[in-house]
Amino acid sequence: MPLAGITAKVLAESLRSMEQDGAVVRTEYAENPPRVEYALTPLGRTLLGPMDAMCDWSRENLGSLLAARLEYERAER
Repeated sequence: MPLAGITAKVLAESLRSMEQDGAVVRTEYAENPPRVEYALTPLGRTLLGPMDAMCDWSRENLGSLLAARLEYERAER
């Protein structure tokens, strides 16, 4: 599934930062064309639970969030 709305530069910077923090490991393959894979480290996998909780919260509250945003935008006019 592609990441909509993110540039290759921003993705590369984010992955580099996560690698520096020890959350992901980068593996380069000497192929033509060159290929790179990223995988979560044990530290990175500890983020899965909190991320699942945030996704659950977002699904449960998306309607309220969108309504609040619409109300805010109407009030700004």
